[in-house]
Amino acid sequence: MDRIKRLSMEVLDQHKDKFTISFADNKKLLDQLAVVRSKGLKNEMAGYITKLIKREQDTIESKESDVEEEEIEAEVEVKETQEAEVPQEITIESSEETN
Repeated sequence: MDRIKRLSMEVLDQHKDKFTISFADNKKLLDQLAVVRSKGLKNEMAGYITKLIKREQDTIESKESDVEEEEIEAEVEVKETQEAEVPQEITIESSEETN
């Protein structure tokens, strides 16, 4: 694993809950949490951390949307089944013979 990934993972392991999907916020947070002397290294670490957080968030959102879609499909199936089971009213006209 290269240096940026290794260092970023070390910081993330300890402070994952503090990072967001904002590059600027993550860059400021890195200033507070770690001593990174090189501006370029700090920017690359903040970018990598931001990318990881966004990926994680996208994965969570896609799982949630999949669950929502499944729930909607299940509701539609239940409604279709209920509609199919409801008997239709049948009217039978009786012909009365008048004598």
